[in-house]
Amino acid sequence: MLTSHTGLSALASQGAAVSSTAPATNAAHAMTARLLLIDDDARLSSMVGEYLRNAGFDVEIAGSLAAGRERLAAQTFDALVLDLMLPDGDGLDLCRALRAEARHRHLPLLMLTARGEPMDRIIGLELGADDYLPKPFEPRELLARVKALLRRATPQPAGDDVLRFGRLEVDLGARVARLEGAICDLTGHQFDLLVVLAQSPGRVLSRDQIMDALKGHPLEAYDRSIDVHISRIRAVIEDDPKLPRRVLTVRGAGYMFARKQDADATNE
Repeated sequence: MLTSHTGLSALASQGAAVSSTAPATNAAHAMTARLLLIDDDARLSSMVGEYLRNAGFDVEIAGSLAAGRERLAAQTFDALVLDLMLPDGDGLDLCRALRAEARHRHLPLLMLTARGEPMDRIIGLELGADDYLPKPFEPRELLARVKALLRRATPQPAGDDVLRFGRLEVDLGARVARLEGAICDLTGHQFDLLVVLAQSPGRVLSRDQIMDALKGHPLEAYDRSIDVHISRIRAVIEDDPKLPRRVLTVRGAGYMFARKQDADATNE
């Protein structure tokens, strides 16, 4: 499905020149990364697919939820770009299903939405999407966001940098958070957001400061995307998400990661 997109118009006007103008990537991961684009607009998918291939990606295209599910079942992908409005169903349903599967629980997922309703984006983020991009969009922005998703999903060398807060520890090298030794089920972006907070315990961080710290992941200051991710983090690391003791809200100011979280534990 395609409305009149300024980004697409730019691509269409470039025609055959698209292949020469698509920015090259120097990242080794991006040169071999396999992407699945699920969108029923054949014209959009063809041009965006070509643009991403010229940037070094291996791109598969599916025009429906059914076709997308088949490819996900038969192949392995490094990231998924998913349109929310498809002829045979809602992309949110697929997002929910993927996050319930062990195999795809941590698959980097970027939503495309043309519905223009903030609630669609909020629901998508709550269901586990890592990022969203509203239509119309510029192809370069899509490319930048896909690269950012892949960077965050790339395993980092194991290290000794572990932030400990009582029963909670944030392992920077392994890129996992553990509560009483059990790994917390967080997306890559949620982990990055947790790290930003945990590296400044006792300090109130505004949404603007959080966005500045999350380099490579554009967020809009005036929507609820940060709040949605904070809620998801709380659901995983708090004993009672409704009465948080780790990630605190400071009304009118932002969020603060508590220095002391467990009364019987020593926090470092």
